[in-house]
Amino acid sequence: MSQDPTPELDAAALQTLLSELFAPWVQELQLRVLHTRRGAVTLALPVTPRHVHAGQVLCGQTLMAAADTAMVLAASSQLGGFRPMTTVQLQTSFLRPIPGSQTATAGEAQVVARVLRAGKSLVFGEIELLDAQGRLAAHATTTCALL
Repeated sequence: MSQDPTPELDAAALQTLLSELFAPWVQELQLRVLHTRRGAVTLALPVTPRHVHAGQVLCGQTLMAAADTAMVLAASSQLGGFRPMTTVQLQTSFLRPIPGSQTATAGEAQVVARVLRAGKSLVFGEIELLDAQGRLAAHATTTCALL
């Protein structure tokens, strides 16, 4: 039985990637790594007033940014470290709103990203976005090109 030489990244290593590699506006999402295993990551996404629109729900742009960010971390855990990549496709279906408030933080959502397949130049994945009760609020599939 051969061992895979790819190192495993723990939650602390992925949190460091999150704080060092991403643009300041992505860091403002305040994503927190909750769990990780090779090719998968679960993040907490605070439902803050900054990301709640007039309909009193978390805006879709925030959810898509969180999904995209989570996939970069999941791919990094699959690859044993960060590699430059770009999203070539992100398809999102919104299934239910995530309630929020424009005056106070309203709990947190979870973002669960999984690598479905990692090839030499493309990574395919899926992301589930869950509300505070653990219900599926959005589902995304994505393709990232390794640069």
